[in-house]
Amino acid sequence: MPLTDLPLAELAGYRPVRREPADFDAFWADTLAEAARYDLDVTFAPVDSPLRVITVHDVTFSGFGGDRVRAWLAVPAGAEEPLPCVVEFPGYGGGRGLPHENLLYAASGYAHLFMDVRGQGSGWSAGATPDHEPAGGNPQHPGFVTRGVLDPRTLYYRRVVTDAVRAVQAARAHPLVDPDQVVATGISQGGGLSLAVAALDPRLRAVAPDVPFLCDFRRGAELATTGPYQEIVNYLKVHRGNVERVFDTLSYVDGVNFATRGRCPALFSVALMDASCPPSTVFGAYHHYAGPRRMEVYPFNGHEGGESVQDEIRLRFFAEVLAA
Repeated sequence: MPLTDLPLAELAGYRPVRREPADFDAFWADTLAEAARYDLDVTFAPVDSPLRVITVHDVTFSGFGGDRVRAWLAVPAGAEEPLPCVVEFPGYGGGRGLPHENLLYAASGYAHLFMDVRGQGSGWSAGATPDHEPAGGNPQHPGFVTRGVLDPRTLYYRRVVTDAVRAVQAARAHPLVDPDQVVATGISQGGGLSLAVAALDPRLRAVAPDVPFLCDFRRGAELATTGPYQEIVNYLKVHRGNVERVFDTLSYVDGVNFATRGRCPALFSVALMDASCPPSTVFGAYHHYAGPRRMEVYPFNGHEGGESVQDEIRLRFFAEVLAA
């Protein structure tokens, strides 16, 4: 597997010019204000599971447009006092899976909310949240990236980012979650969503985006040889006249633009042989991140990134930030 992008020495100084809409902040303020018109109406139903040292709740809350979004909340069994909470978002195509699939954080003493992603959860891990599209959907390439891509108001990821912000609010509503000790993380798509939450929720204590997707869409489309950036390429092969319109729309959910608004401590990771999320797209978001930041680099890995090695580094990072 060869290097897929610039060498590390050049990536260390790579800072792309941002493509940011003039109304970016107003767009997201209006979007979140619209979502806030719907009561969060979060419910936590205990799950009958064979797990003995971890208790799981089936979570439902109102996301974008009042649509009901699912999640799991796992906590150490017997916990009585509020805990720090890790909110996690799945990678592309995945859902919340089964209750026993994601136990790292609860086993480490955290509350852990794992959000379902609307319309996904059929690629590699099951989901249970449908996507209710607003009227006016455009023709799209199979997948999710080009769904509603001709207008930021109908863009699929506008709905998902809003769900992600509301997921953090849902986590804070549980009595075993310390509302001032919430962090966010995710791999690939989940990393991109965590960056968005860091920008849109100033109470977030830390963020850890691993090999994040949803960053610098145009460069991703130009360099990625596999993965969801290719959906943009395949769409534009057919809709040749929509190039600028598509990238203008995607700029409203670009992690490079969200990064400039993130203030909490951030732990990024990148893999230099990643053909799905080219390293320069990750470094672009990293170098524009406004808060304290650090990067873990995996020179000989692809999109799997650091896997269990990064899990341990991330756990230590969260412990350090939350103890401060």
